[in-house]
Amino acid sequence: MADRPHPSSTTSGPHDGTTFSYIPGDTLAIHPSLTLHREWTDKIDPITYEVIRHNLWNINEELGMTIQRISGSPVAMYAFDLNSSIFTEDGEFIYYGPYQLYMSGVSDVQVKWTLEYRSQNPGIFEDDMFLSNDPWVGAAHQMDVTLLTPVFWDGKLFCWITNVLHQYDVGGITPGSFCPNARDSFDEGILIPPVKIVERGELRRDIEGVYLRASRKPYLVALDLRAQIAGNNTAKRRILGLIRRYGPEVVKGVMRKIIDNAEQAFLQKLAKLPDGVWRERSYVEVAYVGDRKTYQVMLNMQKKGDRLVFDNAGTAPQVGAINTTYSGWRGSIMTAINELLCWDQLYAIGGALRHIEFQPSLGAFTSAAHPASVSTAPVQAMEISLYPAYNTISKLLSGDPELKRDAMCIGGTSQFPLTVFRGIDQWGEKFGYLLLDPMVGAIGAFSFRDGIATGGQVRSPICRIGNVEHNEQSFPLLVLYRRENTDSGGAGKFRGGNSAAVSFIPHGTDGIVQDTESSGAAIPTAPGLMGGYPANTNYYRFKRGTDIQQWLARREIPGDVGEVSGEDVLLQLRQIDIQQGPDDVYEVAFAAGAGYGDPIERDPEAVRKDVYLGDVSAHAARELFRVVLAGEEEDLRVDVTATAALRRQAVVERLGREPKPYAGPRLPLLRHLTDCLDLVKSDGRPWLGCARCGQPLCDAHENYKLHCHRIDRPIQAANTLIGDPRRFIDDDVQFRQFCCPACGGLVENEVCRTADPVLRDIELDVE
Repeated sequence: MADRPHPSSTTSGPHDGTTFSYIPGDTLAIHPSLTLHREWTDKIDPITYEVIRHNLWNINEELGMTIQRISGSPVAMYAFDLNSSIFTEDGEFIYYGPYQLYMSGVSDVQVKWTLEYRSQNPGIFEDDMFLSNDPWVGAAHQMDVTLLTPVFWDGKLFCWITNVLHQYDVGGITPGSFCPNARDSFDEGILIPPVKIVERGELRRDIEGVYLRASRKPYLVALDLRAQIAGNNTAKRRILGLIRRYGPEVVKGVMRKIIDNAEQAFLQKLAKLPDGVWRERSYVEVAYVGDRKTYQVMLNMQKKGDRLVFDNAGTAPQVGAINTTYSGWRGSIMTAINELLCWDQLYAIGGALRHIEFQPSLGAFTSAAHPASVSTAPVQAMEISLYPAYNTISKLLSGDPELKRDAMCIGGTSQFPLTVFRGIDQWGEKFGYLLLDPMVGAIGAFSFRDGIATGGQVRSPICRIGNVEHNEQSFPLLVLYRRENTDSGGAGKFRGGNSAAVSFIPHGTDGIVQDTESSGAAIPTAPGLMGGYPANTNYYRFKRGTDIQQWLARREIPGDVGEVSGEDVLLQLRQIDIQQGPDDVYEVAFAAGAGYGDPIERDPEAVRKDVYLGDVSAHAARELFRVVLAGEEEDLRVDVTATAALRRQAVVERLGREPKPYAGPRLPLLRHLTDCLDLVKSDGRPWLGCARCGQPLCDAHENYKLHCHRIDRPIQAANTLIGDPRRFIDDDVQFRQFCCPACGGLVENEVCRTADPVLRDIELDVE
């Protein structure tokens, strides 16, 4: 299915290969000199199909591992900040690697762009490779460099192999190429639409020279490029070996069957789910240095029969240095689609994409027009495009009792608290880099179990971070601690996974210079589901002129910034040129996973274990989960009677009176929409009602939240680690809770600016 601009938008410039807002059309204008391999057979026995299918998956995974082993960059070695993909001859996804998923989300667009604009001049031939990092063609941001390789058989273009790798530095005003103070893309790294960098098997030194010239670390970028070339060559050899063994028609037949089977699996899921519109609202804070504003993000998802349509209408216009292009927006949403709807097909998303439409509002900061600043896209605008999709899709999946098990709350590092540092390293050389530790993330709660503490980021299924020793070996740092953060996960019937914090001082150098580059420090970006509470916000802590050297002289290391003496300094978001000397202690903590369900419905014994293990504090156990504990450490136990009384009191506090659960006859059930909301029939018409007690709420065509009992609370009430938003922004922030007016059970929450209207998150298409 083709991707189309939002009707209110236009694409600028002619489709001549130079436009910066390219969106592919229904058909590709490929030059007749390029012949595509179209021959295939469906006469494939099941064993051969499975052998080739899994071989293709392993080839794609090996492609990424080859890059990781050859590249000398910590980005590839420790963070796996790369991905790999295999496509049909005309750019339809077959497989998409298990590394950083969003990076490949628009590789198909780049393949199609290359077919349309490079097939005549300079032409596409055997053993060619094309390099691209232009976000207005298909990259996430300038540092994510794509290498596209056509694979030929008998003179015909058989398929494509691509990989994407985050490069160490591709230029721009900030070392490392994350440019929080960029005014537009001209302050950022070099932009390269697809260009032939390997021609007939030979690396073109002239093109490589242009590419490396912008970098402060050209030798590292050159090594990364060779790692990417090696990865694609390895995958190409493997695919050609499959063709020699089984024949081109059989291999192509398997490729097509992978996509067709994935399409059918996707359609079977959609057939079980209701039609309607699901919406999620979120925010990014601080678009440029000195800013104190918030910027709304909207994601609207329509399900109509066998189709899903995504748009971002209602999102704030592009501004400052927080933007992403259409490529980043689409790639982010595809990550959630892959993990929630296509996981059972080994991420063969090509079948699903036949039934998915993306309608970007071009000019919004999640679909920015050239020359917007987009170098920080993956840590802000793309994260804030990705994670709301988990909520919209999870609410859709909740309409079926079997698919509901695939629902997942928003995970950790839903806004990446980027730390960009630079200076002179321990070898006396200039360096610039970013702290990758927030990649440790956390997994949000599921509909049937807790999330996973420091379980990585959902956008990277095999993500990892470097050992502390790796960070200290690569950069002039001494890490004081890296630990999980008690209470960081969102409270709920099922608790979100906790995240982590890391603290360090400069080491082996006189000092380093830092920039903070983050959002999600005032408004939580991991709200819960079905009444579950949001996770903590990101936060920085900085103490200047401490006694840390005396600690080290005593052979002691603090476990918290608060243990050392010194001057507390509040770091602002997008603060630049922060000077950190050897006596200055820095800590950054990451947002965790959101909670699922009403916290007072959590098993009290599970809360006791949480406290015993240090995942939840005794204070949070009482204030959020309303569990009363007695005893200490090994003798810790639940006071059952006091807990029941405290939870009863919590419901009374919500309603302002004693609960009165619905006592009338249960209306006929049409469908469970969520754990808290039912679609029922009343007088022959569809209604929405409380799933707990059966209380009818409203006609199904209305916003159920307007018929719930609403409680407005300060955002600090949602999580013990959330501080005053006014430290960073001027807007007031609110934690809205919507509960059944009869039984008092939570139906849903909102994290929002106080002035914002109530969001209609579910709008069913019912008769």
